[in-house]
Amino acid sequence: MTKLLLGFMGVGKTTVAAQLDEHFLDMDRLIEAKIGMSISAFFSYRGEAAFRKLESDTLQEVLALDNETIVSTGGGVVLSKANRELIRKNHKHNILLTASFEVLYDRLKKDRLCQRPLFLNHSKAEFYAIFQQRMALYEGLADKVINVEHRTPKEVAAIIANMS
Repeated sequence: MTKLLLGFMGVGKTTVAAQLDEHFLDMDRLIEAKIGMSISAFFSYRGEAAFRKLESDTLQEVLALDNETIVSTGGGVVLSKANRELIRKNHKHNILLTASFEVLYDRLKKDRLCQRPLFLNHSKAEFYAIFQQRMALYEGLADKVINVEHRTPKEVAAIIANMS
């Protein structure tokens, strides 16, 4: 069964997935390979709705794989009701990585390599509202919740690896 790493942007889903399995799947990278450009460029060119459609298609594809796969999901994968239904069907294998809003905001502010459109295009208050909305959705789908604030990616990966 596919293990989905869920969580808000900046929480470390991709970093933890890489610790778990060097052959993990990163939904954002899969989408970028399909579209031939960065997600931020695609957002600017085609908009969020077009991106969310690609994200849904990619989620279906990774969940259809017939092997044990670690998947780092995009932070907004839970926005679609259809995606939430797909994630629910992956019951017992949905892992939510969490950290406080302030920790995540600070990480994103310092991240010069990966500039995220939703972060760049909203005030801190608007971004907090997005965080709250998504956290409620993540929590409704998570089978396991791991707070990553005071743990290294390696420690988080070890917790996941030892899950039954």
